[in-house]
Amino acid sequence: MSDAPDHPIAYTALQPGTPVQTSDGHTFATVQDVLVDERVSVFDGILVETSEGTRFVDADQIGSIYTSHVRTTLSADQAGNLPHPEESTLVEIKPARSMADRLGRMFGRGNR
Repeated sequence: MSDAPDHPIAYTALQPGTPVQTSDGHTFATVQDVLVDERVSVFDGILVETSEGTRFVDADQIGSIYTSHVRTTLSADQAGNLPHPEESTLVEIKPARSMADRLGRMFGRGNR
C-alpha cells in the first residue's frame, strides 16, 4: 500500500488505466481515453473500460479527479447503465500526448 499523498489533478493529466469509482468509492472501471472538444478546449468526459466493455462517462458525472482515481457522482446502478460510446454525443477524442509534448506546448515549443 502506498503512503504517497493523493492530489487532485486536472483532466489534462489523467492517464489511461486510472481506476474509476462510483460516488461511494466502489471501483467499476478504468480510464481508457479522455474526451475533449478541441475546438473550444472543453472537457467532454471519459471513455472507461468496464467488465461489460467500453462505456462513456459525461463530464457532468465526474465528481473529482485525483492522481490515484476518478470519483464519479454515479450510484452503482447508474454506473452499470452507462451508454456505449456510439450512443453518446462524443465530439473528439483527445490524442495521447507524452509529458515532453505537454511541456513543449506549455512553453510554445510543441506541436499545436
